[in-house]
Formats: sequence, C-alpha cells, structure tokens
Amino acid sequence: MKQSRRFKPFAAGIIFALALSLGACSGDEPNVQPPASEAPSTEPSIEPSIEPSGEPSAPPADEPSGGLDTPGSDTGNGGEVPSEGAVTIGELVELAKKGKVPGCEYAAHTALFDEIEKAWGKPDTNETAGKGIYAAYEKKGITFGYNKGMIVFDIRAYADELHSITLKDIEAALGKADKETVNGSDDIYAYEINEQFQLKFVIPESTGKVDHISVFSESDTKNNMAG
Repeated sequence: MKQSRRFKPFAAGIIFALALSLGACSGDEPNVQPPASEAPSTEPSIEPSIEPSGEPSAPPADEPSGGLDTPGSDTGNGGEVPSEGAVTIGELVELAKKGKVPGCEYAAHTALFDEIEKAWGKPDTNETAGKGIYAAYEKKGITFGYNKGMIVFDIRAYADELHSITLKDIEAALGKADKETVNGSDDIYAYEINEQFQLKFVIPESTGKVDHISVFSESDTKNNMAG
C-alpha cells in the first residue's frame, strides 16, 4: 500500500512534466509564422518601379517637336533668313501673273476704269500721259492707266512696304531685267512675267530704292474698241 501511494505522486510528476513540454512546443509555433508576414514587403517594391518609368518618358517625346521647328525656319538658305525685300518680290511676281499689284482687287487687261470709278469714286487726278490716261487715287496709293475704251493697261502701286526694296534685292530674286530704261532721274527695270504682263520697278537715282511698281499690259495700250 505504501508503494502504491509513492507511485501516485511520481506518476503525477511525470504527467505534469509532459504537459509543460507540450506547452513549450506549442508556444514555439508562433515563431514559425513571421515568414508569411514578409509577403506585404513585396508590395512597396512594385509601386515605385511603376511611377518613375512613366514620368521620364514624357520629356523625350517633347524634344523632337522642338527640333523640327528649327530647320523649318531655314528654308534652303544655309540657315539665313530671307530678307524682307526678297519675300515681297516673290509676292509681287505672283500678283503680276494675274495683272495685279498689292492693295488692289482690280487687274490690268480685264478691268474697266469706268467700273473702278463707280466703286472708288472720282480720282484725285485724271490726266493724259504717255500712251493713255492716268487716274491717281493718292490715299490708296494706286494709279490706273487706261485707254480710250476704258480698258486698264497699267496699274501702279506706291505702297510704303515697296520703298525698302533695292536693285540688289530685285536682281537676287529675279536676275537681270529683260529691259532697262531711263525716264528723267528714274531708272526703270522691266521683267517679262508672262505673255501678257510686265512687272516694272521704278528706282529714283536719289534714293536707290523702289519708288513704285507697275504691272503693264502692252497689248492694251491701243484702243481695240476704236473703229
């Protein structure tokens, strides 16, 4: 009986020790879980890699557009900008092909002076000169030469923008004149624009620059309506 009593406390001690060891093992399990908590650490590494890659791509896209504008301003002149006179001469030639000058909607060869007079009113002067009659509208800077049949054969323009053009500018754009004449102290340089029209530049010796231009239709200097 005494041995069985001694055995019971001994067995209880063994059971208690086993319970403590099992509790210690179960307490070690939370130490195994942290690797799973490392998963969120991968998320921050994704976000910064996306944003920087999108932003730097914008500046390179702007660079080519700026580069295209620069050569566009150098139109075949080795980087030199064309002078104002040369550009104006090109415009004058295009208008002269149609019988026109800047600042005037009427064309030589087709316009009738009586119709112009109805639209523009009486001219400041209206005098016979050369091969016809010349009517000047001073405020408009335009003079019309017309024959007895009222057909306009000459339109002269005195616009201020023409006064900066020199003979050097003219010859750089058009070459040597087809015909050169002198009228008093004025040098006249005539270019055959087409079969119908001439473009004339009148340059006084005193200034060396254009005073006025003329779009001239030689065939209309005669009164074709005369019997």
